[in-house]
Amino acid sequence: MIVVTGAAGFIGSNLILGLNARGRSDIIAVDELTDGTKFRNLADAEIADYLDKDEFLARVERGELPRIHAIFHQGACSATTEWNGKFVMDVNYRYSKVLLHYSQQHDIPYFYASSASVYGMGSNGFREERDCEKPLNMYAYSKFLFDQYVRRVKPRNQVVGLRYFNVYGPREQHKGGMASTAFHFNNQIAKDGACRLFAGSDGYPDGGQRRDFIHVDDVVAMNLWFWDHPQKSGIYNCGTGRAQPFNDIANAVIAWHGRGRIDYVPFPDNLVGRYQSFTEASHEQLRAIGYDRPFLTVEEGVKRYLDWLNG
Repeated sequence: MIVVTGAAGFIGSNLILGLNARGRSDIIAVDELTDGTKFRNLADAEIADYLDKDEFLARVERGELPRIHAIFHQGACSATTEWNGKFVMDVNYRYSKVLLHYSQQHDIPYFYASSASVYGMGSNGFREERDCEKPLNMYAYSKFLFDQYVRRVKPRNQVVGLRYFNVYGPREQHKGGMASTAFHFNNQIAKDGACRLFAGSDGYPDGGQRRDFIHVDDVVAMNLWFWDHPQKSGIYNCGTGRAQPFNDIANAVIAWHGRGRIDYVPFPDNLVGRYQSFTEASHEQLRAIGYDRPFLTVEEGVKRYLDWLNG
């Protein structure tokens, strides 16, 4: 069996479909479906069983699981605005630790979602090194702390943490305000013909703040590449290595619709000093271990996404 946590979420559901494409349906899907609308992300997927995240954790702790061939741990509280530290640490940090130790005890490959948010403002760059890591919120701190824990444990079996940058693509609609700008711009163009971007900040022009935007298909491909290379372990950036301005996202959405404009809104006071105006994944470590798959550009990825979203 293969375990995918966060299975009804954005990356988790795409990962299950990636496994299905390989002929694998022996999947235990783990999630929490208080928001029942997330079932739609799994409606066209093939799985063997579903377990609530709390029931799954209890079974792990009691040793009541069948033989597991791999764990893809994507589940988390991903809201960067959540300041209930106890809740975030229970869901993100403790849960990840329990699965790590279970994977160690049973020699199971363990792939988990880290985050580029661990780099904070990125003043020292975006390399997988301690001096670059300065989390700014509870979510980022929980991811940072687990990365640090993995480094200290020095696992025997394969353990891979992927630091996701700005992921966009199919099956993110349930995320609401946390969904990608591509998703929101598409809805804005459909509703009133205008993409709304922040005015300039931190020395960047209007809409010129730059992020490393990565299509979810590239995220799935990287996860599966590591599974195919069991000798590769470590913590790696999962981004394109190419920063593009938010204007590029907006223009790609406008190009797809064949209409629309960009409206710039004042930069929010509450984000001053707390906003990543620039992110760009360093690929030095990733390329050093042999990962050479190309990444979609914003223009390619947004077209692919909108073809699906509006199809």
